[in-house]
Amino acid sequence: MKKFTSYTWLLFIVLSLVGIFLFITPINTADGIKVPIAILANTLSAQVAPIIHWFAFIVFIIAAVGAVIMKFVPEKKDRTLWDSLFRVNWFWTSMRILAVIFAAMYLFQVGPESFTSDNTAGLLITPDGGLVTMMFSLFLFAGLLLPLLTDFGLLEFFGSMMVKIMRPLFKIPGRSAIDCLASFVGDGTIGVLLTARQYEEGNYTAREAATIATTFSVVSITFCFVVLETVNLNNYFFSFYGTVILVSLILAFIMPRIFPLRGKPDTNFDGSIPDGKREDVPEGYNTVSYGLHSALTKAESNKSLGKVIGSGFKNVLEMWFAITPVIMAFGTIALVLAEYTSFFKILGMPFEPILAVLQIPFADEAAQTMIVGFADMLLPSILGSGIESELTRFFIATVSVTQLIYMSEVGGLILGTKLPLKIWDLFIIFLIRTIISIPIVALIAHIIF
Repeated sequence: MKKFTSYTWLLFIVLSLVGIFLFITPINTADGIKVPIAILANTLSAQVAPIIHWFAFIVFIIAAVGAVIMKFVPEKKDRTLWDSLFRVNWFWTSMRILAVIFAAMYLFQVGPESFTSDNTAGLLITPDGGLVTMMFSLFLFAGLLLPLLTDFGLLEFFGSMMVKIMRPLFKIPGRSAIDCLASFVGDGTIGVLLTARQYEEGNYTAREAATIATTFSVVSITFCFVVLETVNLNNYFFSFYGTVILVSLILAFIMPRIFPLRGKPDTNFDGSIPDGKREDVPEGYNTVSYGLHSALTKAESNKSLGKVIGSGFKNVLEMWFAITPVIMAFGTIALVLAEYTSFFKILGMPFEPILAVLQIPFADEAAQTMIVGFADMLLPSILGSGIESELTRFFIATVSVTQLIYMSEVGGLILGTKLPLKIWDLFIIFLIRTIISIPIVALIAHIIF
């Protein structure tokens, strides 16, 4: 094996350990179990709460105006930072404009109640815990600190050893084990950001990136506590979370093998065909020694910490200007449909006879919650919290988490990145996950209750 300098070893070991601590290590806090990166984001959010919604509004305006202006600026051969931030097609430009309109309607309380309510646009941009406003803090730390996971060899080291598990079971690279772990322990948004970056850097194909983002971006343990508290089943946490993990693993095995994920192309971000032997262990190495060699080679290529920090700041700006307006636009539309129309209730009606056959008590009320989770993951639990049956409340809460895709956060985030997924892809994946989850969760619920 090639000899590496002590500085390269230091970069790999120390910075990777710091990355593991920040993104993957669970810490028990007064607000529940969180990873340090979330604690940092929450702390900053609390400090900037009085102004963060206005800061978000200004970012939305700059993002929209910049996108419109770039329509009239000729594109040069070399893509600049301004191109990365503002050169988007008309569809995404319209989403940025809608984000400005929706934010203005809520902040200035102008327009129909459906758009000025705390339960729609307010759920996203309110200074006190709004999803979008929280994202600004999370993106700041994630953008700057994600290189600790991606640029200094950690993924290469674990990827070599995990490929024999991740590839045959879930049809994804071994390095994705870190993405998956970051989602399960930390938060689904962190996993999506990590996956998007790996896809753009050519480490995942379109199919692999789409699979990871829509299969392993599970909500945090802390959010699971919130879901259980909403349905008043705090005493069933271990049964609940164990069921979530079991069903999520079953879905992770099934989803890559069926439409639409199966049909995604096995091509890199730039359209090239990946080397089919990129995960093979060369002669003269075993999985550990090759993983170590790959990790140190990666760390050696990123010796310039200044360049890494500069890249991190660029990541932050791209997240702020490209992703947060999309979450605001799609999230508001989805929440308005959920709160003020019968759209999701009508879509949920076909599930009533299915739930009746599965002997779920109050099947008519439970059926109404099956599709509304596409708007926001907490909505099914809120709507089902008054149902008298503990079995039904457990069923609703568990299915809502295993559905995984919801537009007010993870779904909007995916659409805001360059991941190869459209909104209809997300809805189809959501629907299939729901259909597969229902009988499994129902069986487990009947065993428990």
